[in-house]
Amino acid sequence: MPNIEYLSFNEVDPQNLIAVVNEDSLRTHLIDHPYFDATSIQSWIEDKLKTDAMRGCRVRIVSIDGELAGWCGIQRDDEDFEIAIVISKRFWGSGVPIFKTLLGWADELGHQEVLFHLLDSRREYKALAKMASKPIKLNFWVATLPLTIFQ
Repeated sequence: MPNIEYLSFNEVDPQNLIAVVNEDSLRTHLIDHPYFDATSIQSWIEDKLKTDAMRGCRVRIVSIDGELAGWCGIQRDDEDFEIAIVISKRFWGSGVPIFKTLLGWADELGHQEVLFHLLDSRREYKALAKMASKPIKLNFWVATLPLTIFQ
């Protein structure tokens, strides 16, 4: 079982993070945006630190076995809160334990439900659909899954 650690965004070298968030295999599953450079990554990190300070939010860098793997968190999505998991393809098998950690954080933060968005580049996850209170299929998203944490 890998050792997964969750670090603050100010604990990572932005240059190391650029290598992960600019991975083409990862970007195919995200909303299209320009590649990060030294300036834009610093601004993005500052935004994530502001998000982390917001009530109901927690965003972290993910380190797996001592290597920077990506980031995850609970952040605002309009009036709701969403779960985000963005990790390097090398670590995609670690998504389930990260997801479970995020559900624990949601409980700690007092959320009754959170959203989980998947672009149409991802397959539909039957386990998520079963947990969801309202699985929805829209033309841009494969599913927007409000996850009821407590049944």
